[in-house]
Amino acid sequence: MVEERESVIAGGTGALDLTVDAHVHTGFASGRDAVGVVVSAADRAGLSSLTFADQAGPDTGWLTAYAAAVRRARHRTELTLRVAAEVEVVRGDGWLALPPDLAQLDALSVAVSHLPLGGGLLDAREVRTRLEAGAISPAEVAERLVTATVKGMERASRYVPAQLSRPLALLAQAGLDDTAVGPELITVLAAACRSTGTVVEISEAWRSPSPRMVRTLRAAGVTVVPASDARYAAEVGRWQYLHRV
Repeated sequence: MVEERESVIAGGTGALDLTVDAHVHTGFASGRDAVGVVVSAADRAGLSSLTFADQAGPDTGWLTAYAAAVRRARHRTELTLRVAAEVEVVRGDGWLALPPDLAQLDALSVAVSHLPLGGGLLDAREVRTRLEAGAISPAEVAERLVTATVKGMERASRYVPAQLSRPLALLAQAGLDDTAVGPELITVLAAACRSTGTVVEISEAWRSPSPRMVRTLRAAGVTVVPASDARYAAEVGRWQYLHRV
């Protein structure tokens, strides 16, 4: 029996459909449960649409089996099921760590978990260390992060529709507030989302982007969608942060 639950959040440029979960994981990668188990959980949560977005890269060999599992699940549910992969930006020019075969994907979810700097990639701890040492400024971190994000979206959208995963989450991990992203950078990010057709995920698990950033992006005409980023089936379509947003 489907639970009764709130289906929209009103405000901004329109209602946000809470029956959509745009990013979930399975046991194929960083999740814990099979595709069928995740779909059953989504059905119980009252969802209408689910996007599988397991983490993939150049060495991924399970995409065919992954896509086939989702296709089989489509015959056993009325939910709309999409096959996507979460891919990382690995260079400042937006180069993506793409899996070898994109033909089976409905979307790419673009993530920026490291800051491109000096030909390398810094994790959040290294960024924080350099900030504390004064070797890099918050403004420079924000500019490099937004630039890499924009270029990553541009590359991804050449292949399949793009989504932006846990946008700007690296800032909070490095100890920065997203106010480091000034109006000019927000304008650049929003324009890139619109021009590439990239959908921005509001991540329940990562609490990203911030309510301020969500309001700003929506006011700029950017499409945003709920995304649990669930590792366990029980987390699919369960919203707390989304209600705060």
